[in-house]
Amino acid sequence: MIAGSIRMAHTIKNYLSLIKFSHTIFALPFALIGFFLGYLQDLKEHIAGNSSGGFSSKYIILFVLVLICMISARSAAMAFNRYLDRQYDAKNPRTAIREIPSGVISAKHALLFTIFSCLVFIIATYFINAICFYLSPVALFVILFYSYTKRFTALCHLVLGLGLSLAPIGAYLAVTGHFDIIPILFSFSVVFWVSGFDIIYALQDEEFDKQQQLYSIPSMLGKSRALRVSEVFHILSAAAVIFAGYFAHYGLFYWTGVIVFCGMLIYQHSVVKPTDLRRVNLAFMTANGIASVVFAVFVLLELFLR
Repeated sequence: MIAGSIRMAHTIKNYLSLIKFSHTIFALPFALIGFFLGYLQDLKEHIAGNSSGGFSSKYIILFVLVLICMISARSAAMAFNRYLDRQYDAKNPRTAIREIPSGVISAKHALLFTIFSCLVFIIATYFINAICFYLSPVALFVILFYSYTKRFTALCHLVLGLGLSLAPIGAYLAVTGHFDIIPILFSFSVVFWVSGFDIIYALQDEEFDKQQQLYSIPSMLGKSRALRVSEVFHILSAAAVIFAGYFAHYGLFYWTGVIVFCGMLIYQHSVVKPTDLRRVNLAFMTANGIASVVFAVFVLLELFLR
């Protein structure tokens, strides 16, 4: 029994590694922002209609369902990406140690895990509301389609950003059932934020992508110009959160979060140079993890304490 538990724990660890579960830190904070924006908007509508308010069991269930959607959608996207790229990963010294090329997880099991995650996502949206359920195939198409894009377009980074940008607007839709400008602005911010830092991460594979005829901004433009494109994307990301704060008339907490978010964008460009990629992982994981978490904390403080 103990041996079986150890094997199960080891298997879970392998699958968490396959989907890079720690990278959930990028999109999840924005999903929380979208959810609580929706919660407060829904609460206002209930109060205006003389209905009972408060954080009822309805919102607790919705919150759990949104988390399930976030985890399952991202798991499907990452597992499918690893499945589809397994031959390229095996050839690349940087990625050869990943679970499928190293034989830790079979390609068949990765594909089955992808299908299972997609089904969990669709089922969860069914219990949220009609619009989320009807849009679930669209969301899955976007996040799964990304894995094909490096084969034919250097705009693959924007497709990845689009996939993660579904988090804030999707969570908002889960609560309210309709679109709104503020979560859409946060989604635009995520598009350009993720696209920008994915370009930085792709700098490591510039030569490999050229050899394998894969498309990316670094392989098309070179490291220096790719970093300039990344900077432009991050400027657009910062502009989106600034415009959201201006449009919503947010106060001190929000603008403190914006300063931290923009500061982390500037920081990652200060530590990565075309001739020095030693701190790419620092820029990719640490700076962006801090940016998303701290920004979300200050946005939530603004929403609930202003």
